[in-house]
Amino acid sequence: MNKMMLVGGIVLSALSFNALAEYRADSPAHDAMNVLRSGDVSYKKDIQPIFDDYCVSCHKPGGKGFVKSGLDLTTYDNLMKGTKFGKVVIPGNSEASTLSKLLTGTNKGLKMPMGLNAAGTLDRQYILAIRKWVKQGAKNN
Repeated sequence: MNKMMLVGGIVLSALSFNALAEYRADSPAHDAMNVLRSGDVSYKKDIQPIFDDYCVSCHKPGGKGFVKSGLDLTTYDNLMKGTKFGKVVIPGNSEASTLSKLLTGTNKGLKMPMGLNAAGTLDRQYILAIRKWVKQGAKNN
């Protein structure tokens, strides 16, 4: 075995280890991927933690997003009340739900969460998990 092959194998092993580290068992990305593979999506276990991590800082009473829209994402009941402009979740219909449109940027160009990252959006697996929950009836489970 020559030195070049040995070095290449070490580099590939290190890259593989780093990729696996991103999806370790306790990471939010790992949890979202499991949700997408599993059957029912739980609001309490799967969806509320996403809102808590990425949305509630603005969408709670007194927060910038709450003041602008009236959307409070601190509880299921508040989410289902919607905004001062109307409902944001249509149980069973993720395509028509304003929440889905806001997360994907298809609601008059407005994309949430604002200023989250360079892409300006949640990671794809979080959006898919939320859409799956809505499609399954947006249950308070």
